[in-house]
Amino acid sequence: MSDNCLFCKIARGEIPAKKVYEDDEFVAFHDINPAAPLHLLVVPKHHIASLLDVQADDAQWLGRMMTLAPKLAQENGCTPGYEGGFRIVVNTGIEGGQEIAHLHLHILGGPRPWNKRAAPAA
Repeated sequence: MSDNCLFCKIARGEIPAKKVYEDDEFVAFHDINPAAPLHLLVVPKHHIASLLDVQADDAQWLGRMMTLAPKLAQENGCTPGYEGGFRIVVNTGIEGGQEIAHLHLHILGGPRPWNKRAAPAA
């Protein structure tokens, strides 16, 4: 973990967050500035700045992170199936909208329309 990274500090318990999940590899919590009725962040506990830094040997933990996302979405109120659903967003780099230099997934869901940052249809 990084000493100065906001998400590393949350993962270590140094900064409070409204956590919904935690295991040895990941922590998930509510975004403090939600863009949808449900807006969770899923953060790996090891520090990796962005998708630009991902290597082939990261495939296993990235796969576990992606399989965790639908479980967390449904457990936290997203309607299952085609009529429901959720969105996964990974911002990469400054031009990609990444605000914290620690790779993380946004899980966005809930009834439409979402009227903040999230695009109505991507």
